[in-house]
Amino acid sequence: MSPFHVPVERLEGVGSERARLLKRLGIDTIGDLLFHFPHRYEDRSQLMSLGHLADGQVGTCWGIVVGVQVLRPRPNLSILKVLLDDGTGQAYALWFNQAYLKSTFSVGSKLLVFGRVSLGPWEKTITVEDFEKLSSAEELTQGPKIVPVYPLTKGLSKRVMRRLARKAVTDFAHRIPDTLPTLIKDHYKLPGTGEALRQVHCPENIQEAERARKTLAYEELLLWQLRLYGERLKWHQGKGIAHLAKGPLTVRYLRQLPFTLTKAQKKVLLEIYNDMAKDTPMSRLLQGDVGSGKTVIAVLALLRSVENGYQGALMVPTEILAEQHYLKISGQLAELGVKTALLTSNLDREERENIRSGLLQGTIKIVVGTHALIQDEVQFANLGLVVIDEQHRFGVSQRAALVTKGHKKPDLLIMTATPIPRTLALTFYGDLDYSVIDELPPGRLPVVTRYVPEKQRHKAYEFIKGQLERGHQAYIVCPLVEDSEKIEAEAAIAMYNELRKGAFAPFRVGLVYGRMPSQEKERAMEEFRLGHIDVLVATTVVEVGVDVPNANIILINGCERFGLAQLHQLRGRVGRGNTKAFCLLMGRLKSKEAKARIKAMLQQGDGFALAEEDLKLRGPGDFFGVRQHGMPQFKAADLLRDQQILLLAQKDARRIANNRDKPEFARLFELAQQRYADFLP
Repeated sequence: MSPFHVPVERLEGVGSERARLLKRLGIDTIGDLLFHFPHRYEDRSQLMSLGHLADGQVGTCWGIVVGVQVLRPRPNLSILKVLLDDGTGQAYALWFNQAYLKSTFSVGSKLLVFGRVSLGPWEKTITVEDFEKLSSAEELTQGPKIVPVYPLTKGLSKRVMRRLARKAVTDFAHRIPDTLPTLIKDHYKLPGTGEALRQVHCPENIQEAERARKTLAYEELLLWQLRLYGERLKWHQGKGIAHLAKGPLTVRYLRQLPFTLTKAQKKVLLEIYNDMAKDTPMSRLLQGDVGSGKTVIAVLALLRSVENGYQGALMVPTEILAEQHYLKISGQLAELGVKTALLTSNLDREERENIRSGLLQGTIKIVVGTHALIQDEVQFANLGLVVIDEQHRFGVSQRAALVTKGHKKPDLLIMTATPIPRTLALTFYGDLDYSVIDELPPGRLPVVTRYVPEKQRHKAYEFIKGQLERGHQAYIVCPLVEDSEKIEAEAAIAMYNELRKGAFAPFRVGLVYGRMPSQEKERAMEEFRLGHIDVLVATTVVEVGVDVPNANIILINGCERFGLAQLHQLRGRVGRGNTKAFCLLMGRLKSKEAKARIKAMLQQGDGFALAEEDLKLRGPGDFFGVRQHGMPQFKAADLLRDQQILLLAQKDARRIANNRDKPEFARLFELAQQRYADFLP
C-alpha cells in the first residue's frame, strides 16, 4: 500500500493524541509525514564553544545550566537569563518577554541553544531564537551531526518530530515510487524519490540535504508545469475562431483617441491580433503597470472580434470597475455604432432580462460585467473573445465558466495591473502566453510619495487642503481591516463623519466602501468623477481601475497594514492627469517588514521592481494578499530560491509535452493530473 494511503497512526510512536497534533500540521498519512520537510538544519559538527564566541556570530552551542534568573528592567519588559557552561567558558542565553519559560530550565540540566552572540563589556550573551533540552551530553557526540528542525505545533517537541520522521523514512521511504523516469534521473544524476526523502530527513551533510531538496523541488515544479501544459493542450484541442477580417472599427477607434499608442502597446496588440487570427483559441496574459494603457488594448481586441461577426465580454471583479469601464467604453463605441451593455447583480429584473435577450439575439456586441456574466441564464449568440481583468480576483473555475459560453471556443485575454514577477507568472499562468506593456505613456509624471507619521496628521490635512484650494480632488483611504468588511465599513463611516464635520468641513466630502448599496456607491463615484465631490473617503474598493484625472493626491491611512502591491495600486489612482500628484503614506511603522515596504514605496515607482521586492518580503503564497485559488502549496520548492529550477522544469515540461506519446512521459502526465487534480478544472 502507498504510504499516502497509510494513516499516520500506523507509525510506531503515534497514538490518537499525537495523530491529532500531527493533523494540525496537515499530516494525516505517513506520506504526508515524509513530505513534511525541515525548515532548517543544525550543524552540530560545527558547535560554537562558549569560550571562543565572536560578536555577531550566529549559530548553535550547548552548555550545562548554572543559573536562572528573570530581570524586569522596565514595565512591559522581562529578560530571562540562563547561565550556561560547556567547560570552555560561560555565556548567558537570553529570552525577551518569555519569563514563563523559567520553570523549563533547572540547574544541572543540559541545553542546546541557537541564536546571535553579543559580546558586552561585562558578559557574553546569546539572544535565543531556538532551543532544545538535551537528555544527555552524548546526544551531541553520538547522535546525527546534521539535525533537521521541523515546523511544529504546540504539544509536539522537536525531538519527537525528528524521531517520527526518521521512523517514517526507515519503514516507508523505500515504498515511495520514483516520480521521474530513469531517462531524466540519469540525465541530471538525481537520486530516486525515496532516496531523496531519506537524504532530506537524515542527511550526512548540509550539501546532501540541499541537493535532495532541489531534486524534490524539481519533481514538484515539473509535475505542476506538466499540469499547466495539460490545460494548455486541452484548451487548444478543437477548433477556435480565426479572426481574420480587418474592418474599419479598429481604425476609426484609434483615430478618435486623443493620443497615439506607445511602442509597447503596439507590440502587444500585434501579438494579440496574431493569436486571434489563428484557428486555435488564444490564451494570453497581458501585464501592465498602473496607467500603462491595457484597457485600450482590450477594446481594440474586442472590436476585432466584433468586426469578424462575433461578440465580446469583459469581466471585472467589482461593480465600480465594471461601471467605470462601461462608461468609458460605451461612450467611445456608441459613435462607432457598436452596442454595448453593463451587466451586474445590481440591475433590476427587467434590465437584466433585456440584456440577456440582447446577448442571446446578438444585438449587444460587447458586454461589460462582474460575476453576473457567468450565471447560467446568461447566453451569447456567438461569443468570440473573453477579456478578464484582474484575473487574480477570480477563481480558475470562474474563468472556465465564462469561456464555455461560446458555441466555438472563444479567444481568451487575461489582464492584470498587478505586476507579477517572472517566477510567479510562470508558476501561476504557465498555461498562458505572456505579453507585457513595459512603458508608460509619454508625459506621465511620477507620483511624489512621502511617509507621514501619524502624529503629523494635521500637517498632511493642511497639505491636502492646499491642493483642494487649487481645484484638485483627493482620496483618503481608510486602514485595511483583514477579513472584516463590516468593521472596515464602520471605520470608513466614522472617518467620513469626522472629516466632513472637522478638518474638511469647508469642502464637499463623499464616501464609498465595499458593503455600501450598489446604487449609492455608483452615485458617489459618479459625483467624484464629475468633480462634485472634493474629498472621497474610501476603503480599498477604489484600489483597481478608478480613473479620475483631476484627483492628484491620495492619503493612505494605516499604510503598514497594506502589502506593496496594494499600496502601488492605490498610488496609481493619482497621477492620471497632467499635474504633479502626491501619495501620502500615513501610519506607525513598528515592524521591520513594514519599514522595508514603505522604504521600497518611497524609493521605487516602477511596479515590476516593487513586485520583486514584495515577493521577497511576503513570499509567493501571500503575494496577492490572499492565497491564490487554483495554486498549490509546494512542499519542497521555494519560488524565491528555485527560479532556475522552475525555468528548467518549464523547459523540460515543454519537451515532454511534445513527446507525450512515449510511455515514460505519458506516465508523468498522468501523475501530474493526479497530483494536482484539485487545483485546476
